[in-house]
Amino acid sequence: MSYMQISQKLYDAFKHCSFSHKSPHIARKLHAQLILSGLDTSLFLLNNLLHMYSKCGLIHDALQVFQETHHCNIFTWNTIINALVNSGRMNQAEKLFDEMPVRVKDSVTWTTMISGYIQNGFHARSIETFSLMLRESNNQGRNYGPFSFTSVMKACGLLGDTQLALQLHDLVVKFGFGMETSIQNSLVDMYVKCGDIDLAETVFFDIERPSLFCWNSMISGYSQTYGPYKALQIFNQMPEHDEVSWNTLISIFSQHGFGVQCLAMFVEMCNQGFIPNFMTYGSVLSACASISDLKWGAHLHARIFRMEHSLDLVLGNGLIDMYAKCGCLGLAKRVFNSLKERDHVSWNSLINGVAHFGHDEDALILFNQMRLSSAVLDEFILPTVLGVCSGQNFAATGELLHGYTIKSGMHSSAPVGNAIITMYAKCGDTEKADLVFRLMPLRNTISWTAMISAFSLSGDINKAREYFDMMPERNIVTWNSMLRTYVQNGFSEEGLKLYLSMRSIGVQPDWITFTTSIRACADLAIVKLGMQVVANAIKFGFGSNVSVANSIITMYSRCGLIKEAKNTFDSIDDKDLVSWNAMLAAFAQNGLGRKVIETFENMLTTKCKPDHISYVSVLSGCSHMGLVDEGKHYFDSMTRVFGISPTNEHFSCMVDLLGRAGLLEEAKSLIEGMPFKTNATVWSALLGACRIHHDLRLAETVAKKLMEFDVEDSGGYVLLANIYGESGELENVADMRKLMKAKGIRKSPGCSWIEVDNRVHVFTVDETSHPQIKEVYIKLEEMMKKIEGTGKYISVDSSVHRTAKYHSEKLAFAFGLLNLPSWMPIRVMKNLRVCDDCHLVIKLLSLVTSRELIMRDRYRFHHFKDGFCSCKDYW
Repeated sequence: MSYMQISQKLYDAFKHCSFSHKSPHIARKLHAQLILSGLDTSLFLLNNLLHMYSKCGLIHDALQVFQETHHCNIFTWNTIINALVNSGRMNQAEKLFDEMPVRVKDSVTWTTMISGYIQNGFHARSIETFSLMLRESNNQGRNYGPFSFTSVMKACGLLGDTQLALQLHDLVVKFGFGMETSIQNSLVDMYVKCGDIDLAETVFFDIERPSLFCWNSMISGYSQTYGPYKALQIFNQMPEHDEVSWNTLISIFSQHGFGVQCLAMFVEMCNQGFIPNFMTYGSVLSACASISDLKWGAHLHARIFRMEHSLDLVLGNGLIDMYAKCGCLGLAKRVFNSLKERDHVSWNSLINGVAHFGHDEDALILFNQMRLSSAVLDEFILPTVLGVCSGQNFAATGELLHGYTIKSGMHSSAPVGNAIITMYAKCGDTEKADLVFRLMPLRNTISWTAMISAFSLSGDINKAREYFDMMPERNIVTWNSMLRTYVQNGFSEEGLKLYLSMRSIGVQPDWITFTTSIRACADLAIVKLGMQVVANAIKFGFGSNVSVANSIITMYSRCGLIKEAKNTFDSIDDKDLVSWNAMLAAFAQNGLGRKVIETFENMLTTKCKPDHISYVSVLSGCSHMGLVDEGKHYFDSMTRVFGISPTNEHFSCMVDLLGRAGLLEEAKSLIEGMPFKTNATVWSALLGACRIHHDLRLAETVAKKLMEFDVEDSGGYVLLANIYGESGELENVADMRKLMKAKGIRKSPGCSWIEVDNRVHVFTVDETSHPQIKEVYIKLEEMMKKIEGTGKYISVDSSVHRTAKYHSEKLAFAFGLLNLPSWMPIRVMKNLRVCDDCHLVIKLLSLVTSRELIMRDRYRFHHFKDGFCSCKDYW
């Protein structure tokens, strides 16, 4: 054969081995043939030999060939440098690059090093090399090529440096690369990764026909800045889609917690004829896990099994996580055991799932099995196991693990340190949590947030706020943590001040922010601000979030806006148990017993299983309307049908129901037959019934039972004193007051409040300090004359009610009449039960003023109109 034929044959063999066989054995045999043929001096064949060795992973052989080559050309240098870069040997590649004569280096050489640094995680070195390239060519463009720029733009995006991005943009325009498709793609992607969607838009909308890559980058960018629905809007504008488009959008919905929408997009993708891959299935399995959709998860498992008869690690971990979060721990373990290999994600998903459902001992057993299987303990698995130890039962194990982290040096890891803080906080040891925090070498925002939560758990609100104020930087999770701390501990007014503060400085709220803030408005029964927060929630796209909607229902119901609460409830497409319970409680609080029952029965038709909270509302609704037979039916079915054991709350509702209906002995027998120890609430319900039906003797017996609990609450004492007063036994009234004084028990001061002009005005009995108090008393006297003129008012003259004339709720309604327009309903809130006299006065006030008056007392709402009350005088 001729020289040319032998060369061609060897070249073809090298090429075939590089792309097909990739066999080290064959590669070395071909090298031997090259030497035997006497063509080992051919630079062309040596360069191809280098390329073949690098493709077969024989970097040492390639280096040896390179070192024995005496007349290297540009292709020789570029081939060996590229081989070193691809094998991760950046130090050796850098050494050869520095030895390479400057005059020999071309755009391929520079680009290889620039992209190599990126490929191996050295993004800043990539930028430095690009800058060196500019200096060595004296900005003449000799070494520049589009790929050099696309590589450095990728590094810029990964670093998130917007200023550098603008400089690179100027350079590509200067050297005439601006119209190159690859450059346009990289510019859009770079700006998106830098988080500047406005700059990305500027480039994108200047492109006549954006590539699919550009469209997909914009989908990502819009999701980061505006959320998933803006990304969907861009997706729908695309002239065509590819697998990347679908996978990007499905991943976005999954990551943002929109599980239902993620599944819907998956179905649409399949309907459009696209074939899902492992990335698609990973996102959709994660969505199923987030919404606990076992049916869909099992369907996906079957599809994956049909596609691949053996599970790879990524999809296997996804299935373990899905089954575990759906509560199917047996299936999660079966998938776990079927995997040929496991990593920390596999163990973490299973241990996390087992721990989540309260099987702490099983979780620790799995943890020990993991250790015995020589799996590496890392910063992912330790926080999960430390979370299991967040309670008194395993506090000792938690301390041992803390010791292990110190011994192994892992305590310096922020995630591990944060988990230790949380563990001690949940064990009630704030002092140790604080010590761990102070000794952490590196703290992040989560560390600070964990300490805020720790102080919140211990009830130290001031300390929580102190740490919040000291934080070097805050994110939305931190703001939400402090907000929740205030609201959960009863400082709703401070919580709302914090909400207004975060909005004033431009912090982007999320659904947790709105859920918590709306709850604060509900606690304070502040309608106007509550509506403003609701409007903001809708503006930011969280109006359809089920948790936000549930809090809106509660806020409206606690402000007496029952129609608005019902409208919100009806607008929820996927009602959960909390939604139904919120609506049941709304109807119960507003005295609409029949509506409670109707809603409860509707709930059962949806296959939504009630819980103990559902039945508290149902029984409370029956109690407020005197629905004795219905109440007995539901009390019985609670255990018989759904296996829910009644609690003190359920028994209190039943005692209240029977007692109000005059069935006092039956109520007393129910208490005495309770399967567990009674509490003061149950006896207080019976004492209230004794007052309604003027049963003084039984009231005394019940009061003695109440006093055995040695509670500091004044309610029982005051109630018995009132019963004595209404029966004319004034000496006993005096004795009760002496007893309260001797025990140091003080009556809770009654107060009422009303919202006017964005301010909450508070009134107490015989109020004197309010700026308009003189006008209020004049208005009240004027109204009382009109009420007495109806002939329907009988004043209360007993000594017990001698101050009833100026009770706080009367003053609050008088203030409302002075300051609110005639068309507007007047809403007043009171911290105690409304007395008989005030109830009658407000009822008649609605008649003489033709106004709708709404009052929430300690137990329920009263809607007064045209001289009637929604409670039908049964409260």
